[in-house]
Amino acid sequence: MGKILVIGCGGVASVAIQKCAQNAGVFDEICIASRTVEKCDALKVKLEEKGTKAKITTEKVDADNTEELIVLIKKVNPKVVLNLALPYQDLTIMDACLACGVDYVDTANYEAEDTEDPKWRAIYEERCKKEGFTAYFDYSWQWKYRDSYKNAGLTAILGSGFDPGVTSVFSAYALKHYFDEIHYIDILDCNGGDHGYPFATNFNPEINLREVSANGSYWENGKWVETKPMEIKREYHFAGVGKKDMYLLHHEEIESLAQNIPGVKRIRFFMTFGESYLTHMKCLENVGMLSTAPIVYEGREIVPIQFLKALLPDPASLGPRTVGKTNIGCIFTGIKDGKEKSVYIYNVCDHQECFKEVESQAISYTTGVPAMIGAMMVMEGIWKKPGVFNVEEFDPDPFMEALNKWGLPWEVEENPVLVD
Repeated sequence: MGKILVIGCGGVASVAIQKCAQNAGVFDEICIASRTVEKCDALKVKLEEKGTKAKITTEKVDADNTEELIVLIKKVNPKVVLNLALPYQDLTIMDACLACGVDYVDTANYEAEDTEDPKWRAIYEERCKKEGFTAYFDYSWQWKYRDSYKNAGLTAILGSGFDPGVTSVFSAYALKHYFDEIHYIDILDCNGGDHGYPFATNFNPEINLREVSANGSYWENGKWVETKPMEIKREYHFAGVGKKDMYLLHHEEIESLAQNIPGVKRIRFFMTFGESYLTHMKCLENVGMLSTAPIVYEGREIVPIQFLKALLPDPASLGPRTVGKTNIGCIFTGIKDGKEKSVYIYNVCDHQECFKEVESQAISYTTGVPAMIGAMMVMEGIWKKPGVFNVEEFDPDPFMEALNKWGLPWEVEENPVLVD
């Protein structure tokens, strides 16, 4: 049906590309591009050995370089670009898609690599004052492309992972089918997996540790309420996993859901962490290893968190040794036909089952599958209108059907236990 260009070849990208290859009726040509082309070549061989009907090609590209990206996109001539590189590279890839007249899909919103850059810092600090939260990532940078994409007749889909992504689609689905108004949303992300390492992150360590060590925040009564890192802790019993401690974090889908779910009064995001993870992270933070500011070591400039990333296990390597399940979903409370009700929509995913299918742990799987589905929605013209959109702005039903078909079946529980 069409050609897709996937930029990135890490853990999430590997899953998304394998899912695209399984879905060759929609993605009959797949070009994989990364700075490390050897990774792309190895995945191409694996897919061809599995007998995919899609035509697979590979390219080398520096996703920080807009001109290089433009040359690549013009050469490949895809129908959709799926950005599974780093969030640092969202803007260069969006610029290149705009220049080449190609639709765009990603899974995570933009953040700056160098948070000490004076130009970025000035805009960031103004946003902190205006919006009331201090996270380094937000949607404002990408939302600024709305008019240019609309005028070019192009579609850009932001945040088609799991959270953000599926959690946002769950929200649109709940509003369409279960509520007249949603007043409260609690997004719960539980990873009950065990990889056996003293300390490792389940996705890109640099992005993960920056996110977790930052201030938390939630949306309530039309404004942001900011908290200290890990200040708010709750306990919850997750189906398929059991009882876990979870902590309130800032997360990007809160920002878009606050705008797109009318009448919502509060949105919170919780993620589970074990004591060992938190102890290691606090120690690393205390000695400066989570810093993004460059330092000079033996005459060479290094960024501490990037050096730490090189020391930690590659998340893509965790698949064979990770056992257990994830449970990610949303608890909604609101009004239907004048009566208050609550609904919990969630997915349970097994790490070992994911590894059997695509040689990945469930964290990459739960992000890679919806990345493919988002690209499919655009490729097939199901989600297609000019502009820049978050996934909850489209009809959720075809996406929800695709989740069941492609490996992320979901459950609906009425009257669940609420988070206090």
